Amino acid sequence: MARSMYCCRTATRPVLGGAPTQVRGHPGHHESAGRTKNTKVRPGDPYLKGALGLAAFGAVRTKDTYLQVRYKRLTARRGPLRALVAVEHSIITEIWHMLTDNVTYHELGGTYFAQRDPERATRRAINALNQLGYTVTLNPLKGAA
Repeated sequence: MARSMYCCRTATRPVLGGAPTQVRGHPGHHESAGRTKNTKVRPGDPYLKGALGLAAFGAVRTKDTYLQVRYKRLTARRGPLRALVAVEHSIITEIWHMLTDNVTYHELGGTYFAQRDPERATRRAINALNQLGYTVTLNPLKGAA
């Protein structure tokens, strides 16, 4: 059974046992007074980090993939370098799941976020058109629903 990128966050999955932590390809985070604070990426294997960076750099330039959409969404909020580190972490997390569960890679696709929450995708499209100066009226299709 193929697993998604977010399967590590569900209660049925074990916590990551060490792959992203040992690679140090993930940003650190600290919590103080209930607020999480981001920190620098911790030092790790420079060769593996370099290879992971190249893999992430290539992955974000492939058309209609989950990693490209994740990168674009994060770039708008966090900037290109932090978004690239987040994609690296997604890649190493998926590699860990593939190796520990002995499953093949399952691509979620470029429409993953729109399918996960269609109402949010609709709101985002309406807001984007409103910012361009258009008034939007939605009429549902007769065959849909």
